[in-house]
Amino acid sequence: MADGQIEITPELSIPESDLTFRASRAGGPGGQHVNTSSTRVELVWDVLGSRALTDQQRELILSKLETRISSEGLLILACSTTRSQHRNREEVTQRFTEILRDALHVQKARRKTKVPRGAKEERLKEKKERSEKKKMRGPIAFD
Repeated sequence: MADGQIEITPELSIPESDLTFRASRAGGPGGQHVNTSSTRVELVWDVLGSRALTDQQRELILSKLETRISSEGLLILACSTTRSQHRNREEVTQRFTEILRDALHVQKARRKTKVPRGAKEERLKEKKERSEKKKMRGPIAFD
């Protein structure tokens, strides 16, 4: 995070002003302290309204993260793993960058290749050996 930008990929940086952070009370261990401090951090990002994305990037994110994005087009992530609001904010921001980086990764197209002749011959040879071995297991004819 430099100069108010969160770098996702070399081509894409999301301005911090596009993100909304909300703090709320976290459940879990912590004794009496947990009842008074708001350490759980929620990150909210409007995918549809973000000007940092190109149309192609937006479509890719919407398709790959469709189960995580609400009907209003909001991506909401929460973190309450630590007892520090600051650490939870860092962790949720880190998770946000990882999720977007994975969503923007385009799989390389697979090129069809032929099975090598040597591999075919080896497979057929092994089948023949297995067949011979099983034939030997049959009843023996005594003439």
